[in-house]
Amino acid sequence: MNSISVRALLVRGMLAGLAAGLLALVVAYLLGEPRVDAAIAYEESHSHEHGGVELVSRTMQSTAGLATGVLIYGVALGGIAALVVAYALGRVGRFGPRATAVLVSLGALVSVYVVPFLKYPANPPAVGDPSTLDQRTTLYFLMVVLSVLLTVAAVILGKRLAPRLGNWNATVAASVAFLVVIGPAYAFLPSFNEVPHGFPATLLWQFRLSALAVQATLWGSFGLFFGYLAERLIAPRPAVAPSAPAKAGVAH
Repeated sequence: MNSISVRALLVRGMLAGLAAGLLALVVAYLLGEPRVDAAIAYEESHSHEHGGVELVSRTMQSTAGLATGVLIYGVALGGIAALVVAYALGRVGRFGPRATAVLVSLGALVSVYVVPFLKYPANPPAVGDPSTLDQRTTLYFLMVVLSVLLTVAAVILGKRLAPRLGNWNATVAASVAFLVVIGPAYAFLPSFNEVPHGFPATLLWQFRLSALAVQATLWGSFGLFFGYLAERLIAPRPAVAPSAPAKAGVAH
């Protein structure tokens, strides 16, 4: 693929990321923010410290702050994912641009978010010990890096096994290998159970589901949007030639 096509895919990826970010923003505002407000209310009702200075208002955090964060995140990941799709086209199976974009988005959702999320799920305010914040953050990003690297290794393994085992069996074997390697990481990396006594379990569950829904919306919609744009760029539909006018009949 030439540099012009890659540049065009990058621009389209960032646009698709922006559109996906807008949808994710709606989900975050409707599903996530009410749970954040409820968690903050619980924290304030059980806190012994009052009257702290609020540097950024909660209204600003839940509107402009949320929009800025989600949209920048969407554009950045859209650009990175577009480059991955540009590299993967024709190298990972005989998939067209749309199918490749969807597969890359699905793989990114699983490796970048779902796998680390299952070990270190998102927590609302009032959940988590501030003294372990640095350790939890480091371990979370370690899990992300490990998951992404193992996903890439699984894809390479599946591609090498495909000529001998067939596509389906190679995919199953690569997936099993991924689980076998990621399993010890789940088992041996430290876990944290820092939910305060009395914190509503339903609220915690709803917050984590809303966080998962935001990421699923972001990556799912990106795959659909970018797949459509990439297909129009790489494999545009041929123009339909206008039909020739019918010849007039010969009078007898």
